[in-house]
This record gives sequence, C-alpha cells and structure tokens, in this order.
Amino acid sequence: MEVYETTRLVKENEIDMLNHVNNVVYLQWVQDVAEEHWNYLTKDKEQLTDYIWVVIRHEIDYKNQAVLNDEVIVKTWVGTTEGIKSERHVEFFKEEILLAKAKTTWCLLDAKSHRPKRITEEIKKLLLP
Repeated sequence: MEVYETTRLVKENEIDMLNHVNNVVYLQWVQDVAEEHWNYLTKDKEQLTDYIWVVIRHEIDYKNQAVLNDEVIVKTWVGTTEGIKSERHVEFFKEEILLAKAKTTWCLLDAKSHRPKRITEEIKKLLLP
C-alpha cells in the first residue's frame, strides 16, 4: 500500500459555528486529495486524460476536532479496485491525533462520453503499485 501525504492549514472560512472545521470541509478535502493524488500519479501519462473519476459513495467518521490555523496532515491510499470501481481511504491527523477518516468509492468514466469504463491493468498498476 502506497500512501500519499499532504497537509492543509485550517482557514477561517473552514470553521463552523462551533469553532472547529466544518464536516463539509473534510468532505471537500477528501475530493481534493483524491484529485491531487490522481494528478500526481498520472503527471507523465497523457493518455490517461481520457478518464475521469466520480464519487458514488462517501463514508466518513469524525473522531476529533481541528481549529483555526491547525496544520492537518492528510493521508490517502487506494484500496479494492476492480471493474469500474475503486475505493480510496483518507485519514486526517493533527500531529498523531486522528481527526477523521473516510472511505470513498469512485467510478471511472470515459472523459468524453461520461460512461463507466473498466479499470485497466495500467491504471491498477498506478493505483496499487
């Protein structure tokens, strides 16, 4: 399992009325880190621009809170990948404290027709080295 890691600095517009990161922000970060990771994996693979990913399911568990100016460590990796679907796991940490974790199911689409596409061996090798 190869883990991709990045960080986010909590901004004022990401704070809710309880003075912590809003739940919807975590969901946006899940989508952002998935796109960032895919772009990283495919940066030298022009032919893979023929594909796009769409979410078909999100599961997220909130464990602890992050507040304004916290640095949040975001870790993601790909799980079960078969047919047209791929699972992505994301965990959010403040230092070693788990803030939230998500499991998202993505569906691979043809970028032009927007029809589901079977995940090729080339894509599996990128996602699951």
